[in-house]
Amino acid sequence: MAGDLVKCDFESPVATVTINRPQVLNAYNEELLDQLSQTLEELFADQKAAAVILTAEGNRAFSVGGDIDYLETLNSEQAKKLSQKGQRLCSLIENSSPVVIAAVDGYALGGGMEITLACDIRLASTRSRFGQPEVKLGIIPAFGGTQRLPRLIGEAEAKELLYTGDIIDAALAYELGLINKVVTPRSLLSEAGELALEITDRSTKAVKLIKTAVNKKYEEASKAGYEYESEAFAECFKTEEHRVRIREMKRIVKEDS
Repeated sequence: MAGDLVKCDFESPVATVTINRPQVLNAYNEELLDQLSQTLEELFADQKAAAVILTAEGNRAFSVGGDIDYLETLNSEQAKKLSQKGQRLCSLIENSSPVVIAAVDGYALGGGMEITLACDIRLASTRSRFGQPEVKLGIIPAFGGTQRLPRLIGEAEAKELLYTGDIIDAALAYELGLINKVVTPRSLLSEAGELALEITDRSTKAVKLIKTAVNKKYEEASKAGYEYESEAFAECFKTEEHRVRIREMKRIVKEDS
């Protein structure tokens, strides 16, 4: 079911899926996205899986988003395909029958944050940080963040985060309505597990219908937005600006390390 970059622990009715690339702060590349998609597809098809907890290995990051060495190599066409792959993954999560709970410890940035936005519920540890810093690299969110973030926290607050690329702490994320609950790092997975069991103790059919009904409102309205987001993300890769900004970011990180 899982690969070396994604782990899965399934004790019916709850499965825990863990992103497993801690050496690079769980940054994604195509292989990780493929393994995560395959793992979730198989879980969502299993009638015994009523809830899924999505988390990550290590305590520094849920995911810092795209591996910048990987992003630096992309051309416009490859960037569009990456965006579409990420959007499909997030739509898979959002439209799944099981409830998906994100358990975030550490940084959730860029595509990593966008994956959490597609989850039904988000729990975060006190040391978690959230942000869409793509604009600092001369690119834009590509996994549906331009559509889901305004839906969750309101257009004005979302635009500020998207335009500035600022990173916020868990307390502010909770205040904005980005996350459901802030817990201690030690209790994060146990709290997520307890919530998952509480939900699965309800009528599975009713919960599924509620999820479908809530999402129904946004499906058609968001379709054009997702398509434009992919086109716009690809547009960012038609010049050298993103590569210049990525190299500068890598220089800063190297000097700080």
